[in-house]
Amino acid sequence: MKVRSQLANKVNVITLGCSKNLVDSEVLMGQLQANNFQVTHEADKSDANIVIINTCGFIDNAKQESIDTILRYADEKEAGRLDKLYVTGCLSQRYKDDLEVEIPQVDAYFGTLELPQLMKTLEADYKHELVGERLITTPRHYAYFKIAEGCNRPCSFCAIPLMRGKHVDRPIDDLVKEAKRLASMGTKELILIAQDLTYYGLQAYGERKLADLLRNLSDVNGIDWIRLQYAYPSQFPLDALDVMMERENICKYLDMPLQHISDNMLKTMRRGISKRRTVELVDTIRQRVPGIALRTTLIAGHPGETQQDFEELYDFVEQTKFERLGIFTYSHEDNTHSYTLADDVPADVKQDRADQIMELQQGISMELNEQKVGNTYKVLFDRKESGYYVGRTEFDSPEVDNEVLVPATPDTYVSLGGFANVQITDASDFDLYGKLV
Repeated sequence: MKVRSQLANKVNVITLGCSKNLVDSEVLMGQLQANNFQVTHEADKSDANIVIINTCGFIDNAKQESIDTILRYADEKEAGRLDKLYVTGCLSQRYKDDLEVEIPQVDAYFGTLELPQLMKTLEADYKHELVGERLITTPRHYAYFKIAEGCNRPCSFCAIPLMRGKHVDRPIDDLVKEAKRLASMGTKELILIAQDLTYYGLQAYGERKLADLLRNLSDVNGIDWIRLQYAYPSQFPLDALDVMMERENICKYLDMPLQHISDNMLKTMRRGISKRRTVELVDTIRQRVPGIALRTTLIAGHPGETQQDFEELYDFVEQTKFERLGIFTYSHEDNTHSYTLADDVPADVKQDRADQIMELQQGISMELNEQKVGNTYKVLFDRKESGYYVGRTEFDSPEVDNEVLVPATPDTYVSLGGFANVQITDASDFDLYGKLV
């Protein structure tokens, strides 16, 4: 069937998965625009004649979402509403051969590091000179900022090294150049991401350089907040905490996925750290950066997790009182070391354990939020929604953490993408309410 009323060289990019995937899509879109393509991102109604799906292949639910999305656009192509359909990203990297057989309507599949090949297939030039240039898809006042690619960690449950390869640092000079460009476009907050922030520098410089990178980025004019996500606990570079204390524009916030706490599970998961060292690290971070918000992520139901292991994890969460916490049920991923183990925790037990942890965390979050009532915080406002201006303190990342809601009355004006001081007047388990002061 002939494609009707579509615009030649117009591309709709669909992004699935994590913020690291989002940055990859933004880089892709920058390359497309530089080659005179018209680009949209996740447009529901689009006259684009080309769709590129950037997939996630991390766990079962994410893989299924990616497959469902590919099938949806494969139907669009068969119905004549698309000229070309391309798939890239983690799922494509991991299962390219299978996907080519199962979903042949896709014109070509590409891996996570095959952007030049994708551009060539589109009869476009991959422009090496576009260092750090991308089309930002988030609100312009914040941007995810990828400082490295890949991962060298041997975690037993994780397939990321299979999809992303070994850890490769981006040079400090390139990152500073990108930060300056983002600041010139109105970006106020950089959210530093990588598979492992704390490994930064070992590949490029032979030593950990996260502290040096933070100093250089904090010197960039116009960057008000720098936030750290995805910090691995083993061999954590404590000098990064010194910079956090030295520089006002580095948020007192750290996302450090611990996954578990029992020595049995940490050993089975190949985390390279013990319970004692984990507890000492958490205590050290809180001592050296008073008031820091610690976010962690845990896994429930990994092979071999006993009821005793789970109770140890539950007690640890109860005692540590993380400011932010998320938990996943274990996903049995092929070609990982954990896949060689029996997936011996029933699905309902996995979910029950995860639910217990989240119920516990809900109470902890409520307690910590109630302690904020009466205090005043600097808030960065992201959007206006349902009669409220919605923003965040330095202790919260977009999408996953607490939000601050200020009623949008006729007498209240807030500049979206700007800062204002807010006194907290009320709290719920995962939100704060306040008024401008």
